[in-house]
Amino acid sequence: MNNHEPPSTSHLSQSLLLVGKNSHGQWVVRNECGSRGGLFIDRANAIKFAMFESGRQPQAIIMVPGVLELDIRSGPGAAALPASKIMAPQLRRAA
Repeated sequence: MNNHEPPSTSHLSQSLLLVGKNSHGQWVVRNECGSRGGLFIDRANAIKFAMFESGRQPQAIIMVPGVLELDIRSGPGAAALPASKIMAPQLRRAA
């Protein structure tokens, strides 16, 4: 009996996985085109996810030193925009 987890069926690992922090300090993992990924509370969980999704291939994981955004509002390709081009949601103050 194999105690190892099977490779993910999400096929996120078909490209390089980018790992970094977004402008809100959350950890982001996403593929190169920005069509798949997730947000994580800490680096350890982001790396664990990336390792699982890459089929335990660390060479497929790239740490991004700058801001890495994940934008799921507009579908595939939206997250590929530079952070300066992604509009932040407007916050309203309670009266």
